[in-house]
Amino acid sequence: MRKLTYLLVLLLPLQLFAQQFDPVKALVKRRAPWLSDHVIFKPLKSNSPGVFKLQTINNKLVISASGSNAAAVGVNWYLKYYCHRSMSHMGDNLTPVLPLPVVNKKTTIEAAAVYRYALNYCTYNYTMSFYTWADWEREIDWMALNGVNTMLAVDGMEAVWQNTLRKVGYNEKEINDFIVGPAYTAWWLMGNIEGWGGPMPQSQIDNRKLIQQKMMKRMHELGIEPVLQGFYGMVPSSLKSKSKAHIIDQLTWGAFKRPDILDPTDPEFSRIAGIYYTEMQALYGKNIRFFAGDPFHEGGKTDGVDLKKAGAAIQASMQKYYPGSTWVLQGWQDNPKQAMLDGLDKSKILVQELFGEFTNNWKKRKAYDGSPFIWCSVNNFGERPGLYGKLQRFADEVDSARNSDYSKYLKGVGIMPEGINNNPPDYDLMLELGWRKAHVDTKNWINDYAEYRYGKQNEHTSNAWQGFLQTVYHSRPGYQEGAGESIFCARPALKVKSISSWGTLTRDYDTVQFEKAVKEFAKALPVLGSSATYKIDLINMVRQVLANKGTLVFNDLVTAYNNKDLQAFNEKSTKFLSMIKLTDELLNTDKYFRLNTYLKQAINSGNTPGEKTNNLKNILMQITYWGENNRAEDNLHEYAYKEWAGLIDNYYLPRWEIYFNYLRGNLQGQNNPEPDFFTWEHKWVDDNLKFAPEKPARSLQEVVNEILAM
Repeated sequence: MRKLTYLLVLLLPLQLFAQQFDPVKALVKRRAPWLSDHVIFKPLKSNSPGVFKLQTINNKLVISASGSNAAAVGVNWYLKYYCHRSMSHMGDNLTPVLPLPVVNKKTTIEAAAVYRYALNYCTYNYTMSFYTWADWEREIDWMALNGVNTMLAVDGMEAVWQNTLRKVGYNEKEINDFIVGPAYTAWWLMGNIEGWGGPMPQSQIDNRKLIQQKMMKRMHELGIEPVLQGFYGMVPSSLKSKSKAHIIDQLTWGAFKRPDILDPTDPEFSRIAGIYYTEMQALYGKNIRFFAGDPFHEGGKTDGVDLKKAGAAIQASMQKYYPGSTWVLQGWQDNPKQAMLDGLDKSKILVQELFGEFTNNWKKRKAYDGSPFIWCSVNNFGERPGLYGKLQRFADEVDSARNSDYSKYLKGVGIMPEGINNNPPDYDLMLELGWRKAHVDTKNWINDYAEYRYGKQNEHTSNAWQGFLQTVYHSRPGYQEGAGESIFCARPALKVKSISSWGTLTRDYDTVQFEKAVKEFAKALPVLGSSATYKIDLINMVRQVLANKGTLVFNDLVTAYNNKDLQAFNEKSTKFLSMIKLTDELLNTDKYFRLNTYLKQAINSGNTPGEKTNNLKNILMQITYWGENNRAEDNLHEYAYKEWAGLIDNYYLPRWEIYFNYLRGNLQGQNNPEPDFFTWEHKWVDDNLKFAPEKPARSLQEVVNEILAM
């Protein structure tokens, strides 16, 4: 009996080790089932942030790993660099590979970063407003494969706030007036807006709660720490009429009334924080190690607040209910404010160098006054379309920080896109930098990327990607918030400096060189035409060529109008409109680029006709005028514009047609009022709360040939 007990004690650690890899085995079965019977996982002891080893033994791929997260990265490394297969937000290349490639010489990869972080608050709305559990399951699988071990997870915060406010004395209407609609959660949690787009139906609050619980369970299984929303003092603006506590009116964020801030040094703060964290524990447990939340994000009033004491009080409440937890702060604009940092225990914070492609605050602010930080890239704003990413800068800046005087404070890397359905090389490279200790030359890296993205070496795609690296994915200095924008999606005017208020029409690369690279890329269509990733990229590249040409034609029609040349104006405006129609036809060749694909998500997330309609209104507002009805604060229109078939021909095209008819009338001596697009856009949303009419798709080859022959 003693021998049996002793044997069971010896076998128990082995059983536990085996179980820790079960979630990774399930991941492989979901994404690459052809590999699942040919891989063996073994535990590997290590004190590093993560390590895995690959080797073929007895016709089996053996992945020895320090944990489930490292094991998932090991799977992805094998898929990418041996099988030439990959998963992305813009198509998958995961068809079976037989026979399986052999790893003759043991490959060992050790993580260079303690934290590999993912997701911006905004990603939760520009991409994920209507994600189902199936969508999140796929998302978490991608995160694990790419080595993410810390991820923002705020899908179920409505339920926490709902329960908290009930205990504070709020009725259901008052709570509904505070919680925003399903496409605006990010800006609510960041303290910018309240109520807009709501009310959020109870069914969606409950569904998000259940999804959040599933997410956290799966994330823990795959070695990904969830980052939830901490309590930093944000309260409904109505609370000041109910409480005598020191509540600072935060005024407005653009056209929106902001939630207020309950002074963290007021005794009422600790009481409400206690309720909030108790409700958090009831819904999502006590095993939470990271919390986000930024007081005074993008402005707000700090008058009368002792920021040093306020920061200490926020952190103290967090530590009381979640001892040892880390407060994750965005390094964005002047946040985190120095006065607030002065009051914090820096061993329990993590600062994100959020906009690393253009800032170097980690250096200017001396590692945020000696705080642990991670280097991150935003890459895009509003998930606006466009090919873009300063790839070599990613590699250079991370390497620079690692070899700087502040290297001991650099704890990792992160991807912080406002939307993630774009530019897959940006995310692949950034997260690989968390696993590469040597400096990366992207000229070499991009060749491997092209091979694993499309499944095989191809002279045309390899040459094209070198061209893309020198143009749209270059690393020239200069401030720019995302890709150069498409004139087709501008609110019509004769002088268009940018499509979104903070964007740009400038192309800071050689568009002729880029078009040459796209034509080279298109030569692979006969060989790679069955590849989903190739087709999606080809559509996106050709779309960019057409957008670039559109600016030139627009400039010509403006010149014709200013010269009062009606014939030339008619010719150029007709050509411009035909290019918009051609853009719609190109995008319509793949469901990834169709408006209905995303409207369907919104419709399916509602249980009743009213819920479905509100979901549609949320998404259509967001991608057009964004929100609110104040002409004087109309700065967010087109911030999240999309180039999607069904939106191009039904929204942007008629808007330009209206404007050109107005200009034509001016040239003909008519005295018509200028179109009121502010009103037109709001009415368009209200009139289009339904699927856009489907159109038959033309041949991709045919449309591509037509565009590239222009």
